[in-house]
Amino acid sequence: MTETTYTVQGMTCGHCVGSVKEEVGDLAGVRTVDVDLATGAVKVTSAEPISHEAVKAAVAEAGYQVVA
Repeated sequence: MTETTYTVQGMTCGHCVGSVKEEVGDLAGVRTVDVDLATGAVKVTSAEPISHEAVKAAVAEAGYQVVA
């Protein structure tokens, strides 16, 4: 398993968290997505490494931006 943590900007509520979890969770190979609203941390656990660009695109599709 591979774990990568991203910092996402712009999330302000539970709906935001749900949107990010849904979009990132739909990526092939993703097992779990854990989001900490207070810090903006998004931890992605996958069976194999996931492209950072794919995660950034999924977060953008949800309406937010990966900043780190």
